[in-house]
Amino acid sequence: MHWPKSDGAAVIPAKRKKRRGPTPRHPFDLEHGTDTGNLIPGEDLETGHAHDRHITAYHGVAPSLFHKLMARWQTFAQHPVERTAFVDIGAGKGRAMFLAAEMPFRRIVGVELHPALATAARSNIEIWQAAHTTPPMRLEEADAMRLRMPAGPCLLFLFNPFDMVLMDRLLDRLQNIFRDRPGDLDLLYVNDEQRELMSDYHKGFRELWRGRIHHSREDRVADKAIIEHDAGDMYVTTGYEDCGIWRLET
Repeated sequence: MHWPKSDGAAVIPAKRKKRRGPTPRHPFDLEHGTDTGNLIPGEDLETGHAHDRHITAYHGVAPSLFHKLMARWQTFAQHPVERTAFVDIGAGKGRAMFLAAEMPFRRIVGVELHPALATAARSNIEIWQAAHTTPPMRLEEADAMRLRMPAGPCLLFLFNPFDMVLMDRLLDRLQNIFRDRPGDLDLLYVNDEQRELMSDYHKGFRELWRGRIHHSREDRVADKAIIEHDAGDMYVTTGYEDCGIWRLET
């Protein structure tokens, strides 16, 4: 399948009319010269893959939320950041990868199924690496169910990328991969809509912490403008996300 391009960037056709003019740019992108913005509903992210119907949406995580959640995780971490690989499931345009790259992770891996989002992420990685010293970083355009996890301790990041069906499959797969690696997998779950699935049916995962993390005022204003432009009244902005920190123990 071929995707249209404009000015060297991949474009995803929308099924609804946006407001006129370009999407407002998030301050993160203005500062770093990247393009990690937009709210793209799942119905606009069709690739022809069997998993299309399970995709939720793309929206870059708020930097203030990411920083607060990461600081919380570090109070529970069993392994030094320097020994840990950061893995972003449903990486989109890569914002969480770049926020993680501000820390000394051993390596940073993102996986993204949609070819246009993967193209945007690779372009952003080039921009980021030209301006920053980063850990080894790679973006895989692939099905998350086929991603090979790095050796050693891993921190998985999920911004509610898909529905219960795929979440169930992913958790099963992670338990198989880490069966002989106890304590090597922690999981950060933002907008934790499938929390009950984890707690009720995947007993090997233990919830270390759950709470509501509020965005900074800058992120609230930016996200409101972006979401209103890209999706109208399809989504509402709350200025916070319910988040969980989990560890696979058995």
